[in-house]
Amino acid sequence: MAASAKQILSKIRQTNQVSKGSLYVVNRNPRNLERLRIAYKTDGYHLERPVRNFWHRLELDASNKYVTAKLVHFQNGPVIECSTTEWALKQHLYKGNDYTAYTTLGKVFASRCLDAGLTEMRCDLKSTNGKKVDAFLRAVEDGGIRLQEPERIRPAYSWDMHRPEKPWEVTE
Repeated sequence: MAASAKQILSKIRQTNQVSKGSLYVVNRNPRNLERLRIAYKTDGYHLERPVRNFWHRLELDASNKYVTAKLVHFQNGPVIECSTTEWALKQHLYKGNDYTAYTTLGKVFASRCLDAGLTEMRCDLKSTNGKKVDAFLRAVEDGGIRLQEPERIRPAYSWDMHRPEKPWEVTE
């Protein structure tokens, strides 16, 4: 029993450490380039609605009884989904689509996004004062989510007049 525990500990140490003498570290996170702002982002056409220029987009679907919030990736579809039809939310709400349901859904959605490590997304929803959608958007923003995606860093060409500073370069 003690020998197997030592073997397991040695395997854990091997996987947690970068091999000595290796030149490269492989990051196996598929969203890493999006976080660095250098991943490909589809452009689409400027007249197209809904626009396709996003990595992650917030969608809000409201029916007669319930509300569903989704975080959609441009290639893989829905990543995070939260709805007032879920029993954990439904048991605390009077109705599935009133003002309180929208604010509660916004808090839970923001919490799930932060748990997944997604803090920025594109939001095409229009907020109006005193409306349910505005309450949802305020709850999401208060939960720590930014409702705008940063611009993609494009490569600078030799003929470009302005070459923006890269976020990972230190100029001091």
